[in-house]
Amino acid sequence: MNFLKGQVIPAWVKKRELSSSNKIIMVLCSSLALIFAAPVSGQFARTYKSIIFLQPPWTTVFRGERVNLTCKGFGFYSSQKTKWYYQYLGKEISRETQKNTLEVHKSGEYRCQAQGSPLSSPVYLDFSSASLILQAPLSVFEGDSVVLRCRAKAEVTLNTTIYKNENVLAFLNKRTDFHISHASLKDNGAYRCTGYKETCCLVSSNTVKIQVQESFTRPVLRVSSFQPISGSPVTLTCETQLSLERSDVPLQFCFFRNDQMLGSGWSLSPKFQISAMWSKDSGSYWCKAATMRYNTTSNSLRSWIQVLIPASHPVLTLSPEKALNFEGTKVTLHCETQEDSLRTLYKFYHDGVPLRHKSVRCEKGASISFSLTTEHSGNYYCTADNGHGAKPSEAVSLSVTVPVSRPVLTLSSAEDLISEGAKVTLHCEAQRGSLPIVYQFHHEDAALGNRSAHSAGGVSISFSLTAEHSGNYYCTADNGFGPQRSEAVSLSVTVPVSRPVLTLSSAEAVTFEGATVTLYCEVQRGSPRILYQFYHEDVTLGSNSTSSVGKVSFSFSLTAAHSGNYYCTADNGFGPQRSEAVSLFVTVPVSRPILTLRVPRAQAVVGDLLELRCEALRGSPPIMYWFYHEDVTLGSSSVPSGGEASFNLSLTAEHSGNYSCEANNGLVAQHSDTISLSVIVPVSRPILTFRAPRAQAVVGDLLELHCEALRGSSPILYGFYHEDVTLGKISAPSGGGASFNFSLTTEHSGIYSCEADNGLEAQRSEMVTLKVAVPVSRPVLTLRAPRAQVAVGDLLELHCEALRGSPLILYRFYHEDVTLGNSSALSGGAFFNLSLTAEHSGNYSCEADNGLGAQRSETVTLYLTGLTENRSGPVATGVTGGLLSLAGLAAGALLLYCWLSRKAGREPASDPCRSPSDLDSQEPAYHNVPAWEELQPVYSNVNPRGENVVYSEVRIIREKKKHAVACNPRHLRNKGSPIIYSEVKVASTPASRCLLLASSAPHR
Repeated sequence: MNFLKGQVIPAWVKKRELSSSNKIIMVLCSSLALIFAAPVSGQFARTYKSIIFLQPPWTTVFRGERVNLTCKGFGFYSSQKTKWYYQYLGKEISRETQKNTLEVHKSGEYRCQAQGSPLSSPVYLDFSSASLILQAPLSVFEGDSVVLRCRAKAEVTLNTTIYKNENVLAFLNKRTDFHISHASLKDNGAYRCTGYKETCCLVSSNTVKIQVQESFTRPVLRVSSFQPISGSPVTLTCETQLSLERSDVPLQFCFFRNDQMLGSGWSLSPKFQISAMWSKDSGSYWCKAATMRYNTTSNSLRSWIQVLIPASHPVLTLSPEKALNFEGTKVTLHCETQEDSLRTLYKFYHDGVPLRHKSVRCEKGASISFSLTTEHSGNYYCTADNGHGAKPSEAVSLSVTVPVSRPVLTLSSAEDLISEGAKVTLHCEAQRGSLPIVYQFHHEDAALGNRSAHSAGGVSISFSLTAEHSGNYYCTADNGFGPQRSEAVSLSVTVPVSRPVLTLSSAEAVTFEGATVTLYCEVQRGSPRILYQFYHEDVTLGSNSTSSVGKVSFSFSLTAAHSGNYYCTADNGFGPQRSEAVSLFVTVPVSRPILTLRVPRAQAVVGDLLELRCEALRGSPPIMYWFYHEDVTLGSSSVPSGGEASFNLSLTAEHSGNYSCEANNGLVAQHSDTISLSVIVPVSRPILTFRAPRAQAVVGDLLELHCEALRGSSPILYGFYHEDVTLGKISAPSGGGASFNFSLTTEHSGIYSCEADNGLEAQRSEMVTLKVAVPVSRPVLTLRAPRAQVAVGDLLELHCEALRGSPLILYRFYHEDVTLGNSSALSGGAFFNLSLTAEHSGNYSCEADNGLGAQRSETVTLYLTGLTENRSGPVATGVTGGLLSLAGLAAGALLLYCWLSRKAGREPASDPCRSPSDLDSQEPAYHNVPAWEELQPVYSNVNPRGENVVYSEVRIIREKKKHAVACNPRHLRNKGSPIIYSEVKVASTPASRCLLLASSAPHR
């Protein structure tokens, strides 16, 4: 085995003697290692170790499975023979394969060595006999998509939980794979998974440790020159090194200056060329490298590039600028260039003779200082050199001058009397000294001013005298060697008037508009004659002159405009003297205030916030404002500096009315005009009531609907509704509600409501139900017997029915106006049974009453006879008199019409023309029939009193003629019944057509 110099050889690899040829190979390999250590394509090239790749990519598999190992070496050599090393439990085995793959099935540590490459790092494989294993890849790099696979044998149920560092990471349930989409350092840790054994318990897998590695090392920025000359090119190189397992991953690069991207952005080239560097290009440079496949980036450290600029011509300055040429004066020469440079050499010269030099770093200039002697007169210049050639400055001249002599001060005046107001001139002059000379004037050591003289003759200053100008005066002269002082000169000034005093008096205690005020101005000293003047805020009011010291006065009547500051002046020819200011405040009574009401909408509504604003446009502060509602105080507010005041009020219904305000500043109270406010009250929920002439609403009654909202501003619009259908709307201009009247019909039963609306928000009443009662119609009495011939002892059934009327209906049965009994019914009428005796012959009737008025039926007459041998037909009822043929003809026509109607399918579901078999063939019926008469047709209740019933019954007394067709289901009989028809009513159905046929029969 050949190992490169410096390669660490594992302890378990057998040591071998190195022959001389092996040593030569080691030297050659070391040389190659040095050659390949140079940067290649932006990466630090190195001698790559051999690398083992797994297929499948797991380091843990079940016992009995196999794993293929692939050994990859340094790409410079072709893959040929490969050496493999295996170690487990102290055993060391090595073998050689002709190719770079090896299939294994035993646990242990594996290494390989491809031809021309060093030994690989160890890879440990575990062929596990466990019931549950967690499989993970051998290596994980930043940005990898990682799969952790939890595999189980048949006896383990995969209801899987995966843990990271003993914390639950995810519940996989029936899945086996857990995915890490983009690996990063936060995914480092120890992983395991758990499942359930069918027979007993929880099973845990092996623990897999994941250490996320970098795909490449942190890049390093290489620069061709960190201090390029301005205008020269610079090359930037971004160098990094890929991991061995990621040696085939392409990289992309990007370069930056001061966080600004250079060029067009990302590039596959690790180099960036800057064709020319200028001063503005100086700054911090760095690069960024990123993988194209795994989306991993890394930044280099920052490097500073300083662009060097050749020195320009420097500028020489002398400090102080006006240096004087006497010995001992310190002078500074400063030489400065316009550009910054890392190092610049400055040299200073006097008439071409070098004085000294000075080298500086990263500074624009340098200075030298020295004390002047008479030999320092001449020309000075300097040079600057930053390594690219020296550049000279312009020359600066320096000469030596003479100090000044002691100056002389003189005083002159145009007036003979030196008094206040006189103009005085002071003149100072030094007889010798180098120009320029600075002269300064002093009064009692207080500086009055200075003048600079650039020529001989001295300087002067002039001013007007005041009392303060009395005293000693002197001047100084200085040309840079120190000031020289003159002799003192005295000046005496006559006394002007003293400062006047202004006083104010008023006959009234308070200075308000209209009061008379007198101003007094007085001086304690001053030469006469004295002129006094009075001022208000710098505006002249008047003047007065006196010939002696004393005081003068000025009077006037006050107005609001007279508030302010007053002063006076006194002047006796030497300048006016001004008094202290005296303040005067004129109190102005308040004007009549103005009241303003503000609400959030056009109309004030209960609950709104009302703002009352009161303002007096004129009046001295402070002003107290009072707010009133109907002369009742609401509140007050004081305004210290004048202006308006406000008061807020949350409106209720009681706040309608008149509002006003009052303003008072202590002089007089003023009341505003009254403003009326109407507060709208939203309507309350209205109450709907019924008003009828009786307790129960009955068809035909006049019903009054009354709707009233107990609260709400008028006018109110009331709307009336029946089953949400509008009946009408009525406006009530004042309280009391509104009413709506109509005459009741049966259709008016239902739910009623009303609505109140005064423009704010409509309110609906509660629902009220109305049931309209219908009075009963005239009832119809029907008598029924068990056979055709009625005899004593038979059971007679009386049926009474009102065809119209609201339930509950009370029926009463009468025989000869004697009450037989009564019965109540909701519908269908009522029945009464009677066992016949001889006394039961006579007139029967019934009565219907539902509380709205009783109605009596027509009278029905019943005749009872005994049974005889010769009687072969039924006992006839009704009026005797026959016309049997006409009755038969009418009955036949009726039967034919009803039969044809049924054949045509025009009979409704409740068709009264039905089969005779619907009724008992043994039960005869008696319907309002007055008497029986053999061989006679009987007609009873024919259109009684104009009601809907046209015929109650038609009978034929001959039993052999079996006309047994009826138009009412309750009265149908079998073929043996003598009833032809009964209760034929007017209608639009086939039954009505039966009625028309029946009505055409002759009457008795």
